[in-house]
Amino acid sequence: MTTLLKLVIFDMAGTTIEDKGQVPTAFKEVLQTNGFAVTDDEVHAVRGASKREAIRLLIDQRLERQDNTALADQTYTDFRKRLQKIYQMEGVRFIDGTLTTFGWLRNKGIKIALNTGFDRLITDNIVENLAWQDQGVDAIICGDDVKSGRPAPYLIFHAMERTSIMNVRQGMNVGDTVRDLQAGFHAGVKFNVAVLSGAHSAEQLSEEPHTHLLSSVAELPTLLQGELPLS
Repeated sequence: MTTLLKLVIFDMAGTTIEDKGQVPTAFKEVLQTNGFAVTDDEVHAVRGASKREAIRLLIDQRLERQDNTALADQTYTDFRKRLQKIYQMEGVRFIDGTLTTFGWLRNKGIKIALNTGFDRLITDNIVENLAWQDQGVDAIICGDDVKSGRPAPYLIFHAMERTSIMNVRQGMNVGDTVRDLQAGFHAGVKFNVAVLSGAHSAEQLSEEPHTHLLSSVAELPTLLQGELPLS
């Protein structure tokens, strides 16, 4: 029996929102300010993760103390403030083709969810700037909505719960990082799509479990029309 596509779950920064290095810049700046020098490679390695979890990981790797919670929480608060300031100064924009793809999916009766490693406060700021609520998005799932971020599958599962989709094989996961693809694999989605518009390269993404590799979400309607069963 054909499994119909009912839900597409998109990552935000680097997948549907332009990523011009704002997140790693904010990461490095606040960690440096709090006494932790990190390399570009270290920051690159945690792209796609919960931002709170990533900061905690980078601090724990540098300190032998058992409990770095307070320091990690303060550093994360600094990161949130710094990133919001950068976004306010530079603006937030959709990746070309995102709105067209959203409209195409809506016309086909396919639900749309967004998931992100950002917490709700940062996400709400992005939503306000982009007017996501006007784009027919059915659910927005944030890093603080689940116990563990990517590569755990819980963001995807929560998106399914919020959109009343019971069969994970009726879902598509779309993201620009290694952790996005790992989360899709762990969730068991039928379609696990990588896009080259964000953090990780084709070589990096190709090494992870995936079903398709696209330049950006703008190519998704063409892919769906040509290959995948629709609802």
